[in-house]
Amino acid sequence: MLIRNFQLHDIEEVVEILKLNNQYDMPEVDGPEAMMRIKLCDAAVFLVCEIEGEIKGVIRGVYDGSRAMIHQLSVHPMYQRQGVGTALVTEIVNIFTQLGAPTTSATVMEDSIPFWQQVGFRKTKAIVVGNW
Repeated sequence: MLIRNFQLHDIEEVVEILKLNNQYDMPEVDGPEAMMRIKLCDAAVFLVCEIEGEIKGVIRGVYDGSRAMIHQLSVHPMYQRQGVGTALVTEIVNIFTQLGAPTTSATVMEDSIPFWQQVGFRKTKAIVVGNW
């Protein structure tokens, strides 16, 4: 298992993982063009997990100098519950900590809360709103 920075040649595999997990509802936010913008953003951390030369997981978030926030975690269904998600979360939290973030939060779906609690996060009363 290799966790490394996202590269533009990873786009196709990342899109496939997002689609397999029903996380590709808004291509303008999660699609190839968005991935290219994220890659250029200094505040973004965008990582992939590679196993035997293929992308099996992806995580991305931002650190704005005060708060770190994970916006997306997606693991290929055949590799879920095998440590890929945990390794990605651990790595991004370590990077945010090294950058100076005192805490890391994540925007998650209700059904994934048990995973997040297992990797050391706790549920808060925050509510996310959007203009979509």
